[in-house]
Amino acid sequence: MSTPAHRTPSKVVVIGGGYAGTLAANRLRMRTDVDITVVNSRPEFVERVRLHQFVAGTGEATVDYGTLLGEGIRLVVDSAARIDVAARAVRLASGRALDYDHVIYAVSSTGAIPSSVPGAAEFALGVAELESARRLRARLEELPLDAPVTVVGGGLTGIETAAELAEQGRAITLVCGRTLAPSFGAPGRRAVAKWLSRHGVVVLEPAVVSEVRPDAVVFADGAVRASALTIWAGGFGVPGLAAASGLQTDALGRLLTDETLTSVDDDRIVAAGDAASPSGRPLRMSCYAAGPLGAQAADTVLSRIAGTEPAMISLAFSGACVSLGRRTAVRQLARKEDRPVNAYVGGRMGAAIKEATCKFAVSRIRREARRPNSVIWLKGGSRPGQSAPAPRGAASP
Repeated sequence: MSTPAHRTPSKVVVIGGGYAGTLAANRLRMRTDVDITVVNSRPEFVERVRLHQFVAGTGEATVDYGTLLGEGIRLVVDSAARIDVAARAVRLASGRALDYDHVIYAVSSTGAIPSSVPGAAEFALGVAELESARRLRARLEELPLDAPVTVVGGGLTGIETAAELAEQGRAITLVCGRTLAPSFGAPGRRAVAKWLSRHGVVVLEPAVVSEVRPDAVVFADGAVRASALTIWAGGFGVPGLAAASGLQTDALGRLLTDETLTSVDDDRIVAAGDAASPSGRPLRMSCYAAGPLGAQAADTVLSRIAGTEPAMISLAFSGACVSLGRRTAVRQLARKEDRPVNAYVGGRMGAAIKEATCKFAVSRIRREARRPNSVIWLKGGSRPGQSAPAPRGAASP
């Protein structure tokens, strides 16, 4: 750790206490002259990769921050309402304000239930956030085992939720807007489809939900299927904090940055995780990317404090994993640029890999708390159109 003499501590506010934010906060402790505050709306860390387990009652999804954040880091349980760039202050929902020298914008992603689908916001429940997951778990506990349940979304979140409930003997319909597991290669998709079929899951692909009713789902072709409970797992959004603060964003609302994760508007604001859009070409929203992006964001802030040039993003993907109940999973292999190959690991070995991956996501945060700068990641991947850092105040092309 660095211990510069006679230096006023730099105030860094980390907005968001998820996988990226907590790791970034811990890594900032590489310097002893940094005052670190984490702002998070919940008093506990949420393992989002385990929320499908929590919903089904097969696991828990929260961790005490006391076991994750390093010594000296302050946790403020509140919501950021606006980043006041002119005053260099983060305005909180409670009315408080936190002065800063630098901000790490790690607000994470949220569930996205579309307002354009009549009844969806009113009658469907999401699985991507703890509060909605709690409501969903309570609803499931009230339902008979044979009550029809519809899961909307054929991506990894939808598949894991459908599989977890189907393994318990529930009657599940999985609605895929395009195709099942679109991010997987054909062999991996077939393995997922085979497991779902064997466990009685009805997979509809392609299918578009046009309306959600209290007891049914209506499709674009006019078909109506009974649904005692509808779970929406059809994509993610991001909080509107960046736009509300007058900062440039991409079409989804992610903070627009250069390749060092620095806001194109203000070099005191650095993004991490799902809410970052480097050069307008964001990485896949994932727990896999969150940790390295959190570390990269911290390194960029530390470079700014030291007066050195921050490094550009370098992150290689290795694939993705989807659990199929508690005993099976499919580990899809991929090229460094995150393109799937026609190879996967399935069965119990796949499940072991998935569980190890989930545990690793939390253990590397704890390791960074014990030894800042200890987390390393696979580098060398590229993204289409990756560019050099953009000039301050101008959007990347």
